[in-house]
Amino acid sequence: MQYYSTNRQAPDASLQEAVVKGLAPDRGLYMPEVIPSIPKAFFNNISEMSLQDIAYVVANTLFGQDIESEKLKNIVNETLNFDIPLKHVNGNIYSLELFHGPTLAFKDVGARFMARLLGYFNRKNNGEGSTVNVLVATSGDTGSAVANGFLNVPGIRVYVLYPKGKVSKIQEAQFTTLGSNITALEVDGTFDDCQALVKSAFMDKELNDRMQLTSANSINVARFLPQMFYYFHAYAQLAKMGKPLDNVVVSVPSGNFGNITAGLIGKRMGLPIKRFIAANNRNDIFYQYLQTAEYSPRPSVATIANAMDVGDPSNFARVLDLYGSYKAIAAEISGCTYTDEQIAETLKDTYKSAGYLLDPHGAVAYRSLLEGLDGNETGIFLETAHPAKFKDTVEQIIGERIDIPAKLAAFMKGTKSTVKMSPAFSAFKKFLLKNA
Repeated sequence: MQYYSTNRQAPDASLQEAVVKGLAPDRGLYMPEVIPSIPKAFFNNISEMSLQDIAYVVANTLFGQDIESEKLKNIVNETLNFDIPLKHVNGNIYSLELFHGPTLAFKDVGARFMARLLGYFNRKNNGEGSTVNVLVATSGDTGSAVANGFLNVPGIRVYVLYPKGKVSKIQEAQFTTLGSNITALEVDGTFDDCQALVKSAFMDKELNDRMQLTSANSINVARFLPQMFYYFHAYAQLAKMGKPLDNVVVSVPSGNFGNITAGLIGKRMGLPIKRFIAANNRNDIFYQYLQTAEYSPRPSVATIANAMDVGDPSNFARVLDLYGSYKAIAAEISGCTYTDEQIAETLKDTYKSAGYLLDPHGAVAYRSLLEGLDGNETGIFLETAHPAKFKDTVEQIIGERIDIPAKLAAFMKGTKSTVKMSPAFSAFKKFLLKNA
């Protein structure tokens, strides 16, 4: 299958080219030229299928033209070797817990899939000794998921750019203590500055002549598309529980909009989701778009749901490309926006009343269902990270200590190693060329 740029000014690319390039030459984001449909018969038996089996059917529908069946099955099985349970929280609302992977965050799925796919393409076409340089900007969980997904993968070097002082200590430890083929760059700026550095690197001819660059942010098709696997899995678990399936609403904590875009494409492929909610913190650019029909990006502001602190969501371009108009977008996606105080209130109240401990991002999505779900609808919200990844914030809100899972505690024992970086592209370029 071919992939086109959302800016429509670049040549179409193969899956391999789209994955390796990350960003199209015209600065657009790659999209599949066709969004294939999954036969309705698939959904008749979906409740009896495992997560891996469901994911393989979806992956084969998308990527089957480009990857041998057995290899694709192996990539899927290696990616999804952990559980993604759907848990009842309150009334007709369920939490899809996406934090049971290696770094306890939803981005483990896309990062692990991409690492294996990129490694496959690199070995297949370049042989041993070739190096692909992965650039990734992070506002929290992306960096840890990508760093751990790509750790020690032969032929791949990873550079993680993150805003100094704006990610939690546990998140930071997950990508600054690994060493090996992982380098952490501590940028004196915001996430938007980090993202701008990555995008500028892809557009710089000298860098691209000297280095093979790609991105592992959700701008990369191999990072964001696999996230649709767990939307299908959530639907399957509802079916297995015998719950109504004709009015399912999914609320997604939304920052850079890669996660919800994957779900929207899953819906286009045939997944019977009634509608989506894009749940925002104070960085409510998409919510304002829904109110005004005008997209007006602005500098991000820091919140307790820091992984959503994005002032210019890259994947909005994909949402607009997918639907074509404001009217079509607003018909299937609603929005909400909450302050830190509202997020904290929801987290505390849910813990006390339902005995369920949310993280700040999940709290945003859960509250949107409490306030926006009709009586005949079944709501699923994505609980995107383990609450312990925001230990200080969560403990302060609920007034209790929470345990740190062994996976996270192991990271905290490591030694932090970073490269201090200015938000100026010239400094970043100089650093990369020095390491080329």
